[in-house]
This record gives sequence, structure tokens and C-alpha cells, in this order.
Amino acid sequence: MSLDARRARRFAAPAVAAIAAAVVTMVVNPTLGASATAPQAKAKTPTAKNVIFINGDGMGPALRQAARLHFTGLNGQLAMDKLPVSGQLTTEPDDPKAVITDSAAAATAWATGEKTYNGAISVDVDGNPLATLGQQAKAAGKATGLVTTAQVTDASPAAFFSNTANRSAQDEIARQYIEVSKPDVILGGGEDWWLPASNAGAFKDKPAEDTSEASKGTKGDLIKKAQKAGYSYVSSADQLSRAKGGKLLGLFANEEMFQQRPEGQGDVYSPVVGLSTMTSKALSTLDKNKKGFFLMVEEEGTDEFAHSNNATRTLQSMQELEKAVAVARAYVATHSDTLLVVTGDHETGGLAVEEADAADESGDAISAEDGPFSIRGSEKTFYMDWTTSGHTGVDVPVTAAGPLSDRFTGKHANTYVYDVLRQALTRR
Repeated sequence: MSLDARRARRFAAPAVAAIAAAVVTMVVNPTLGASATAPQAKAKTPTAKNVIFINGDGMGPALRQAARLHFTGLNGQLAMDKLPVSGQLTTEPDDPKAVITDSAAAATAWATGEKTYNGAISVDVDGNPLATLGQQAKAAGKATGLVTTAQVTDASPAAFFSNTANRSAQDEIARQYIEVSKPDVILGGGEDWWLPASNAGAFKDKPAEDTSEASKGTKGDLIKKAQKAGYSYVSSADQLSRAKGGKLLGLFANEEMFQQRPEGQGDVYSPVVGLSTMTSKALSTLDKNKKGFFLMVEEEGTDEFAHSNNATRTLQSMQELEKAVAVARAYVATHSDTLLVVTGDHETGGLAVEEADAADESGDAISAEDGPFSIRGSEKTFYMDWTTSGHTGVDVPVTAAGPLSDRFTGKHANTYVYDVLRQALTRR
């Protein structure tokens, strides 16, 4: 289907719905006869005051299964699997050179309802900017926020709050956050992109764990600009815990909040502040808006460590993602007007969960099998077998709870996320 046809279909749908709602149903009244009419009763449509959208970057079905076995056991359930509604999302981009999506094109599909090319941040295939869910939520009077263990300007969060033809322009994305889309809460890594070269901030340039990390922005001191725009800036767990309400910018690492490496080669997953802690702080801050909020949460380690086929660190990342989902579920339990959605933008690593069978090794180098991993409450074990260090085209699971969550039943294109979330965020 062409881009124009997709747009026509999307904008035609509300008009058709309005016409249908205006139809008057003929009813026969035994007293007045067949000429009497009465308006058809309108079905009550659920509404969502708040939306929490959680992305396990690179999280396909096999990774959810591995985490389930390892952390909850043969008959256990992850917090994300306990959500009452489940479905699947397809992920291909609209890219002349690729059939497998990257995070930028996938997040653009979620944030705008349009498929685009890999590397694009909420622009169409011709490079034209698209309206994003972050902008639409803000226009509806809602508070907005993003939380990630990646750089806050990385592809997935960026697609909800900025527009650029190239995902690598992270300093431009940061500028747009402060000057254009103005999310109320920004928490994660990536301080390097907020400061000019040779102007180190809370995190020193060229640290021993990765000497390639250093301030590299070209838009001036964006942290100072953020503070002038009313943001409180924090860079440690203690500062975050003491931060009051209002606009909040927290940057807790030079780049990602971990060190991505193959096993035993300097791989570290130990964020200065955990994803669950950042999620909790974001919720308590955004919750103060009487009109509700939109919060995008992302665990990046599930993708980055899977690129290195590092099962141990990938599972660590999944454990922290699970904690964040638990925080969100606890919020939903006391705020029934909140839509919670958990999914992944694509699958990374071509992962399979296998029996512990040394004769079944099917990879080498970084793609060698990892394991054995224990199954909680059991003497049994399993292996994690990788087939690629890149992304795959496997459908990703989506689970949801709250108003409009039933819309996610079945199999849909990833652009469908936009349709549901937009309805939730902009309904008056």
C-alpha cells in the first residue's frame, strides 16, 4: 500500500466512525406503530488518562522465554506475561535496501503510525517530519517523559519526541527535546551529546572502561540550556532521589548505562541508577499532572548485549526490565485509567532456547551457545543459542493491561501501536 493510501485510510477512519455513530436506528413501538424512531444507545468506550509504553529493545519471544525459565521457573510467569492481553507485532520497515528493521524505523512506526527507512527518526520515506505521539500527548495537555538505559537521545526514545533524517544526530535530538517537544522527564544515559567537545560534565572524558567516550555535542551546552528552561539536572542516584517535582533531566553515563562487550571482555551491566528506579521516579513526577501523562520506558541492554551474543548480560538486562514492568503494574493496580503496553521493537540475535546438549552446538566465535542456565526451582538447565549478531524479522510479543488494551489481541503491524496509543492519549 502506498504512503498516500495509508494516510487516506487513517484519516478516513474517524469520518466513517462519525457517520456510523450518527445513524438513527428504527425501532418498532407496539403502541405507536412502525413509524416511531429512537436513537441507538451509544456503547461506552473505555478511556485512558495515562499511557505507559515499555520497550525491551531487541526482545523477541525466545528472550522472554529464557528469562521466564531462569527467573520464574517451568510454571512461572514474568510480570510482563501476567498482563491479561497478548498479541504479536510484525516489524518490517519501508526501506528500499532492507527487510529487517532497525530501532529507528521500528520506533518511528510506533510513534507516528508510518513506516519509514532504517535510520530515520520520525520522518517519512522522503525525509518529511511526522507528528509524534509525544507531541500529540503534550498538545492534549498531558505530561510526557522518557526513561532509558541507553542514551536518552538514542533511536527509540528519540522517535517519540523529535524528527531527524539520521538517528546519529543525537545532539540535534537533545536540542529538540529542550526547545521543541519539551518532555517533562528525561532520564537515562548520553551526557556526551549534551556538552561540547572538551567540556566534560559529571562523567569524565575517555574513561578507562571505554576511552572512546567523550563529550561531542555541537549545539552548545544543552544542560545549561535545559536548566534555563526550567529543568532540574541530576547525575547520581542520590540527586535523583532528592529531586522535587517539575521538569527533570537526569543523565547518568557518558553513553549507554552499561559497557557492551562479548563475555569476559569488559562487559558490565551496572547502571548508576536502575531502570526500575528511574521508572518509579518518572511516574511519581508525571502523576502530578491532572490531565494525565505519557511515559516511554526502554531497557537497552536487552538489545546491545544480544548484539554481542552475551546471554549472561542479556538476562541481567531482562531482570531489570522485569523490575520496571513490576513498578508499572503496581501503578496500574491503583490507577485503573492507565494503559500499560510492553513489547519489543525487533528481535536481536536470532536466539533459540535449547536443551543442554553438547552435541547440538550450532555456532562459533561470539555466536557459540551460552549456558547452561539454571531453571528456577528445578534441577533442569537450558542453553541459549545465537544465530546472528544482528536483528531478525521474527514477530515480537506484545502484552497489555488497562483501557483499550483489548485492541492488542491478535497480530498487527507495528504501526498499529500508534493507532491505539493515539486514541488513548488524545481522546477528550
